[in-house]
Amino acid sequence: MSGRGRGGKQGGRASGGSGGAAGGGGKAVGSARKLHTRVRTARGRKPSSTRWLQRQFNDPYVIEARRQGFRSRAAFKLLELDERFGLLRPGLRVVDLGAAPGGWTQVAVARVNAGQPAGDRTSGMVIGADILDWTDVPGALCLTLDFMDPSAPEVIQRQCGGPVDLVLSDMAAPTTGHATTDHLRIMGLAEAAWDFAEQTLAPGGAFVCKVFQGGTEDSLLKRMKALCATVKHAKPPASRKDSAEVYVVAQGFRGRPDEPEG
Repeated sequence: MSGRGRGGKQGGRASGGSGGAAGGGGKAVGSARKLHTRVRTARGRKPSSTRWLQRQFNDPYVIEARRQGFRSRAAFKLLELDERFGLLRPGLRVVDLGAAPGGWTQVAVARVNAGQPAGDRTSGMVIGADILDWTDVPGALCLTLDFMDPSAPEVIQRQCGGPVDLVLSDMAAPTTGHATTDHLRIMGLAEAAWDFAEQTLAPGGAFVCKVFQGGTEDSLLKRMKALCATVKHAKPPASRKDSAEVYVVAQGFRGRPDEPEG
């Protein structure tokens, strides 16, 4: 499936930039300067484009992301989810699906202590995967890979040396403006991401995925609840109020029922 991504995730080009200091938290956003910038309407620019630029220039999360070296404001969403659910800690193996431009990957690298010298017991591992070429994040293994490819789970586990502890997905299909169609598209991505997680997660692992308001489809939610200790929906403060996105957080993965024990 092409065209997947949150302005870059699993289907969009990565923006430039380095790894940045991704160990901070979303609470620092309140300290950003609250200066309102007006964007003049240029000849040939649509009013909607002008409004988007004005929102970007005045968004405290965008300002703080630049200050801290994050590749996207979305990094704060993962930081806030981590503060609430305790998803990331040193030593974990993490996979970020549709990772470009790399904001979530940056946060994961810092929080799990990835990319440390061999022998460091606190060192975790982060694999970022996107369907298009993207700029590497220092400390992470960045792959150009379609996670929907049947071989992808095996590729990831081979790179990790076994099952992973956390699967992340902040992917969103391009919107059409038609609510039903947009909901079906993002739920299709969520279902694919969960299927990948079922094949790669270690017992006790966790899964975080973007969905739209209205929650997760009943069939998918029932499957998650059957295989995980807890399943909750959350909307982090960094998620824009006018956005329909929410996140489903499944923790305490029990393993697939068709998997042999041992």
